[in-house]
Amino acid sequence: MSTEMKPSDKLTEIINLSRAIGDPQLDFVILAEGNTSVRTSAGQMLVKASGSNMTTAGEQDFVEVDLTAFMDLVNAGPASDDDVASMLAAATIEGLKRPSVESLLHAVCLQMPGVNAIAHTHPTPVNAVLCSDRASCLTEGSMFPDQIVVMGQNPLLVPYVDPGLPLAQEIHTRLVAHVREFGTHPKVIYLQNHGMFALGATAEEALQITVMAVKCARVLLGALSIGRPTFLSHQNADRIHTRPDENLRRGILAAG
Repeated sequence: MSTEMKPSDKLTEIINLSRAIGDPQLDFVILAEGNTSVRTSAGQMLVKASGSNMTTAGEQDFVEVDLTAFMDLVNAGPASDDDVASMLAAATIEGLKRPSVESLLHAVCLQMPGVNAIAHTHPTPVNAVLCSDRASCLTEGSMFPDQIVVMGQNPLLVPYVDPGLPLAQEIHTRLVAHVREFGTHPKVIYLQNHGMFALGATAEEALQITVMAVKCARVLLGALSIGRPTFLSHQNADRIHTRPDENLRRGILAAG
């Protein structure tokens, strides 16, 4: 049975991330859009509750859930909305509110090695591209060096899927295939006609990935307004991705 959330460093971390993401001036989310999560211990995560506003998020707006139970639901196959709601409630360890159905996708992403914090947002520039017939431009290549330093290479673009369990199952399949192809998980998952997920080793990195993805979308929109974007060659992109000085800078940024 769920109980009130107890103060902790991880709770403070996710509150700070959520409020940063929810800053109205950034235009990443409005109202109750988006959600955040952080890994708390082996097999558990804190995630924003359904209907909570990230701008004003407080202790009461998060729940701690059992990741194993979530993944059991993802792996079990189709389920009704009522069954999913019952399973989400049963898997809640702490917190008086209900975890969002999108918390299932957070659970899937947190299965990736080194991923400890997730930010799901609907930034207007990113969604402007994702809601167009040019969404694939977001994953066709890298446009400038800092994009690679912060966001890595090979982001994942997923066609529209019904949010909740169907989307979590689709992402699970695609992440496994992505790791098999590229050797590592993407730092950004773009959801067509929906939004984006930033996968970070820390809450700070998840925020930085989101900020850079928004800049990339703005640059892309500008490029598309006058022609076609010019992407870095694979050789130049790989060079940036593996340069020792850029790896050092990447680590410093992620640590905050």
